Amino acid sequence: MPSPGQKVESAVLIALCIVLPLYEAPKNLAWLVYILIWFANRARTRDFGGAWDLWDTLIAAWIASTFVVAAFAGLHGSEWRGALDSVRYGMVLWLLRRSRFTERQLRLLLGALVFSAVLGVGIAAWRVWAGTHERIELNSVGHVNHTAIYLAIVLGLCVSWLFAGPLRFVAGVAAAVLLLALFATASRGALAAGVLASGVIAAAWWRRSRWPALGMAIVLAATALVAVFGSATVFEKQKAQFAQGDILNLRGRAWDIAVGAWERHPWFGVGIDNFSLLTRAEEEPYRTLFTHAHSLYLNTLAERGVVGASLVLVLLFAALVALVRARPRPPDSAQAWLLWGAALAAWIVTAVAGIVNTTLHHEHALLVALLLGLWLGSRQRA
Repeated sequence: MPSPGQKVESAVLIALCIVLPLYEAPKNLAWLVYILIWFANRARTRDFGGAWDLWDTLIAAWIASTFVVAAFAGLHGSEWRGALDSVRYGMVLWLLRRSRFTERQLRLLLGALVFSAVLGVGIAAWRVWAGTHERIELNSVGHVNHTAIYLAIVLGLCVSWLFAGPLRFVAGVAAAVLLLALFATASRGALAAGVLASGVIAAAWWRRSRWPALGMAIVLAATALVAVFGSATVFEKQKAQFAQGDILNLRGRAWDIAVGAWERHPWFGVGIDNFSLLTRAEEEPYRTLFTHAHSLYLNTLAERGVVGASLVLVLLFAALVALVRARPRPPDSAQAWLLWGAALAAWIVTAVAGIVNTTLHHEHALLVALLLGLWLGSRQRA
């Protein structure tokens, strides 16, 4: 039975999950309150989640590297604020990995993430219909590409929930809403990553049950047909860029800028969140499009250099190894499958969409930290 302090901690974390894609100030407040309550509860019980291990070392080194990069950044602007953003989602990952939740609390946390994403899509769709916005954008996530990354991750969570249950019907409806919203964003990288994550989760279920993979194949085929015959925006965008001879949508120039910046500042980069200083300094004609490198890997290399980028890559690799080695077995509980599938989706979308989009920052980085941290925490308890 959770103590009153643990119930408050769980309630604040649920509040963070709800406001994460919706409101900026409440999100920041919920994060701060959660951190304070977590430490207060652990100091009272003198239980900080077990002995120090390799994951603690990796996360601590990752967070520390952001401050080293800021101290030796090649340019000066937002490098310290960028380092604090890494602290924000790094701490969530760290603390959740050392937390214990009941099955009911875990369902409420994951359900809050799904609810807030669907609510955010509804609000965004209303704004488009009312004419105040041109595209689907979650209020606290912002730009349509970043919104698409967030939705792709939650889509993977919904698909995992659809297979693992309970409330499969609700999870299925939420997955359909998010998939259609992803098409509406016309973000090809996020859409491909979200569909890939859903397919991998379905394939992983094959030894446990055949129907998820077959059902997912039917759903994806039906959705593709609806999108094609409905002239989905993502296909229209693809055709237009083929006609213009710019399949990457100006990303090639952003990548050239990133590589050039890394060559000038190879070890510590230009500083986190300082990529926009490069385009402003060069008076780029498309500088408003190049606030980041439109690639997780090149953006990280340009902003953090070899020192910072190596820690990010090591952490991503460690997460992949853990997901592969600790994948559930057919007799394992539905809860284990749900948490693993959600964490796997977060990793796939981050790594795959990260090829052509700057993933793993701000709201979708917090979302990844939540899903990966909950799974790692449950795995540690097991």
